[in-house]
Formats: sequence, structure tokens, C-alpha cells
Amino acid sequence: MQKIDFKKRLKQLYSAPAKVPVIVEVPPMNFIMIDGAGDPNTSLEFQQAVEALFSTSYTLKFMIKKGPPAIDYGVLPLEGIWWADDMASFTVGDKSSWKWTLMIMQPEYVTPELFEQALEQVGKKKELPALDQLRFESFHEGLSAQVLHVGPFSEEGPTIERLHRFIHDNGYSRSGKHREIYLSDLRRAAPEKLKTIIRQPIAKA
Repeated sequence: MQKIDFKKRLKQLYSAPAKVPVIVEVPPMNFIMIDGAGDPNTSLEFQQAVEALFSTSYTLKFMIKKGPPAIDYGVLPLEGIWWADDMASFTVGDKSSWKWTLMIMQPEYVTPELFEQALEQVGKKKELPALDQLRFESFHEGLSAQVLHVGPFSEEGPTIERLHRFIHDNGYSRSGKHREIYLSDLRRAAPEKLKTIIRQPIAKA
């Protein structure tokens, strides 16, 4: 059986330096996605979204492993796109007004048909309120700058400011929404050891 480590194959997208931000080209990729709003620290909707995403992604992993492709791979990390209708409230940390799209990248073996089969399988095994809100679609981020943040989410501010300064100093402007890739297991890692890629889509200023 073939084994593939997509985090290594896509190393430029799922690793980043902590000291100096880098610019990457993010190609179109397929994701399972779900939208929501509210403070991720207290929102039941957020917790339900994460559970539905991982349950479906792991089901797809085993379908690919046991099916004709016969390929074993690790489920990719949770990712999040974050914004607010009033971006001033987003920057000052009023998390109750935050909006988000949570997502997990899916390898090319996962088709829309396979995704629907996985939803049906998960639905028979578990009662997940967010399951019917999941969608499977391609997402293209394009040219982006990214940096690694190590530590609690509450201390991301200086890292984000450094990334934004890097973008400006290199002749670019921000062109999309704030993106985070959670490399650590949020349930097990100590806050001070959390590793998060902070990514920002850019365009020539």
C-alpha cells in the first residue's frame, strides 16, 4: 500500500519560518468547508463544525485506504479563514463579531461523489448537528505571505503585525482574508507550544 505524507509533499504550504515571513504561491486545492460566526473559544457552533470536519475527513481517509486507490495518508490540519463585517472590531479582538470558514484540505482522490458517500456514512454513525452544513469545493488563494506563530492564539498580535509590515515593505498590499493553519492538535498541545501558520493573500501595491 502506498503511503503519502501531504504535509511533506506540500511543505511550502504546511510549514513556514518563525523569524522572517516568506511569499508563497498557493494553488487551487479541494477542501471540505463550513461557515460560522462567533467567539471560537465559547461557541458551540465552532466546536460542532470542527467535529463534523474531522469526522468526515477521517471517514474519507479510510474510504481511500480501503478502496481502489489503496493509498494511506494523514488527514491534513484544520485551517481557518477569519474576518468581521467591521474589520475594526476584528482587529481589537471583539471575538463575538468574528466570522469564520473552517476547512480541511482533501487530496485529489476525494471526489464530490465520495464526499457525499462519506457524509452518509458519518450520519449513520454519529449525530452531528453541523454535518449537513459541510460543503466540498475548490479554493484558490494565490500569491500569499506567511509566517509561523508559536504560542497562544491570544498572543498572535505581534506576529500578525510583523507579517503585515513585511507585506508592505516588500511592495505588496493585503488582498484577501486572514488565514490560519493549525499545525498542532488543539486538544492536546499546551498553549505555549501551539504552532500556527499565519497567512495573508497579497497583491502588488
